[in-house]
Amino acid sequence: MTLAEEILGMLAKARRYLHSAEVLRQQQDFDSAVSRLYYAMFYAAEALLLTRGQTFSSHRAVVSAFAQHFVKSGLLSKELHQWLREAFEKRQISDYEFLNGMGEADVLDLQVKAERFLGQTEIFLKDNDVI
Repeated sequence: MTLAEEILGMLAKARRYLHSAEVLRQQQDFDSAVSRLYYAMFYAAEALLLTRGQTFSSHRAVVSAFAQHFVKSGLLSKELHQWLREAFEKRQISDYEFLNGMGEADVLDLQVKAERFLGQTEIFLKDNDVI
């Protein structure tokens, strides 16, 4: 498998997860929807890092490396890193908290951010002739 094929596969999975999140939101499974939205952003961040030969075994490392390689260098907006961090934190709550779950407003807000995050990722990868 080529690098481009692997990255396209990650982006396709991210797109599927965006769709899954909408289905889950409609079923009022807000915690699961938040989790899928985070993973959509996570896979996009991993795809970007892969273009730099970077892979990581922890989610925190991916979030941190995304900031280091793409935000601090000015390649992508600081806002994207903030959204990824926010999604990570909400995913922690949605996956591991039993009393303080997510609501529909959380999902709707994160959906917009995840769509934009993935869109900016795809633009960056196209502009840099990766895909």
